[in-house]
Amino acid sequence: PVITAPAVAGSAPLENRALMVVAIMLATLMQVIDTTIANVALPNMQGSLSASQEQIAWVLTSYIVAAAIATPTTGWLATVLGRKHLLLIAVGGFTLASVLCATATSVSQIVLYRILQGLFGAALIPMSQSALLDAYPRERHGSAMAVWGIGLMVGPILGPPLGGWLTEQYSWHWVFLINIPIGMLAFLGVAAAVPAGEHHRRRFDWLGFALVAVGIGALQLMLDRGQHNDWFGATETWVEAVLASLGLYLYWVHWREKQHPFIDLGLLRDRNFAAATVFIFVLGIVLFATLALLPPYLGTLMHYPVVDIGLLLTPRGLGTLAAMIMVGRLLGSGVDPRLPVLAGLLLTAYSLYMMSYFTADMPDGPIIWSGVLQGLGLGFIFVPVSTIAYSTLLPAARTEAAAMYSLTRNIGSSVGISIVMTLLVRSAQVNHAEIASRVTPFDHGGMLPALWNLSSGEGLVALNAEISRQALAIGYVNDFWLMMWLVLATLPLLLLFKPVR
Repeated sequence: PVITAPAVAGSAPLENRALMVVAIMLATLMQVIDTTIANVALPNMQGSLSASQEQIAWVLTSYIVAAAIATPTTGWLATVLGRKHLLLIAVGGFTLASVLCATATSVSQIVLYRILQGLFGAALIPMSQSALLDAYPRERHGSAMAVWGIGLMVGPILGPPLGGWLTEQYSWHWVFLINIPIGMLAFLGVAAAVPAGEHHRRRFDWLGFALVAVGIGALQLMLDRGQHNDWFGATETWVEAVLASLGLYLYWVHWREKQHPFIDLGLLRDRNFAAATVFIFVLGIVLFATLALLPPYLGTLMHYPVVDIGLLLTPRGLGTLAAMIMVGRLLGSGVDPRLPVLAGLLLTAYSLYMMSYFTADMPDGPIIWSGVLQGLGLGFIFVPVSTIAYSTLLPAARTEAAAMYSLTRNIGSSVGISIVMTLLVRSAQVNHAEIASRVTPFDHGGMLPALWNLSSGEGLVALNAEISRQALAIGYVNDFWLMMWLVLATLPLLLLFKPVR
């Protein structure tokens, strides 16, 4: 197995531990928010940079693909540079890349700077997780993961409303400039509080890296651009699918023959880590797919402004925050971690069941309460699963395991968003045809409003708009229903976890 060199567990001086936690939380929050904050600013960027829809989409795609390719290098970089130096480079580079993004004057420039953001930011999540695990004794790992998870889970929820508000009140440049004060504080905190740790030379597995980069990069491109390219109706998707399959398969062959491979897939032989990796994959699907669906649902179908959408999503973040605080205390008191995971799965499934009854015309109550329950459920799942994942691994393997864990969550989010968006479009088309087939030129007992007078062009346009709206609402409901069953399907995985106190 590959051995990395993190600090010894509990080695952070007690007086610096609080500062280290704050610095790591800021770095985590900064990186996670940037995965979603730019989404709502894309229309403004498109106009400002004179870009086409295809070109401006690369602002998101370039960041995702760069982060996916760079994440597996975290273990090797931590060994060669040491944890503290790697964190400083990552935070400093990410902040500088954010400034460059804000100063971009063309699409090619901002795509290049977003690639830099993804490359520098890739190490922040796994490094911050392993740093907190090593800074606390094993019995306090639940509390450490609760603190770390607050930034990781709440960040994607804060991103869209914060990005919308900054774009609306100022300009899209502030979506990136907001990282400057956060990055500076995180950099100073890491410099002052994170232990230096050991570092030593380790040969880089260039062939392994190339195979993983091709496999993961092609997979992310396929997932991100599949819907736009009509999936396997386009040659690009076939090329990406073949490259992804070939790259990942050849790396598996390479790993079996290499003594010190780029990524040690042997970590998955640990039952707890393997089961937790599957859980975080599903969690990535549910969290990010839901966040991809709700803002357009509230904006397009219910006509909420951006600021109000942010307020309606806030209870979800508050539910996650409350759950993480509670479950951190429960794990610290010796509760079996599988029990809160079970409760979290049931709460999440029930919240999605509530969302499967959403309509295009409903009050705020169901949106708020389903969000609170889902936030509670995801919080109850995330902390125990993240704690169990590393409970039976050697401390020396945590950094590389954290990189694999983070990469799996990111791939899960890409898979989830691709699936729900594809099903949404196709379900809306099918339901539009089904509803329209049942509308006749005859007014059934005066049921059709005068606005939908089928003998006039204006009436036909108005009726078609309403049919499209209802068909789209059914598409969203079908997505929520599918995710509910996906969550319930993970319940048997609880049996794979070894009991850990």
